[in-house]
Amino acid sequence: MSLIPKKLEKGFEALLSPLVDLLIARHVSPNALTTVGTLVLLGSGVAFGMAQVRLGAVLLLLSGVFDMLDGRVARGGEVASKFGAFYDSTLDRVGEAALYTGIAIFFMTGGVPGWLAIPAVVIAVSALSFSLVVSYARARAEGLGLDCKVGIGQRAERILGLGAPVLFFGAGPSGFLLLGIVSFLAVLAFITVIQRIHHVYKLTRKKRRVTRVGRVTPALADFTAEYQGKGK
Repeated sequence: MSLIPKKLEKGFEALLSPLVDLLIARHVSPNALTTVGTLVLLGSGVAFGMAQVRLGAVLLLLSGVFDMLDGRVARGGEVASKFGAFYDSTLDRVGEAALYTGIAIFFMTGGVPGWLAIPAVVIAVSALSFSLVVSYARARAEGLGLDCKVGIGQRAERILGLGAPVLFFGAGPSGFLLLGIVSFLAVLAFITVIQRIHHVYKLTRKKRRVTRVGRVTPALADFTAEYQGKGK
């Protein structure tokens, strides 16, 4: 489940297709795109920390474009690798940490009224923590051989949900808009963590049932054969 409409997602992918083809033709490394995207995201965190929130939003959205490009170039150019997946996932976490750190600094240095500074920082740290757990839950599930691309607050939603409103409206009066968005993203990430835990629980429960049936069936077959043998 995704909060981004499929038509919007596919339309943006179609817009990126010529660029993806060009990058593949020029043999641009997906890891290089990942690195550049992370540097852009680090710049976004710095911009937020310096109270340049609209610039931070622009850089955040631009990092999202790189985030889409690296995977598509890797798959389209048939150069996808385990290291590339690991590198991409690791740098995503580094960039996300820098982003929310910058936002927390913005809150601490007058971005919101003084009486709200500490609660706002706590909310920013919570949003970061839950977003990291969202990513960890997927990585841990995939390490166990389970697919876990579920949840309403995945990375694309977080980037678009933060970047687009701040780009158009800034931080809002006394920083309340940015604080409200970060609070919403924290709740969204928390819900996504619960969704992924529930998803993995259902998958593992189903596998346990299949395993039990697999164990019972041979035993039942042996018992039946033995019983029929005695009947003869």
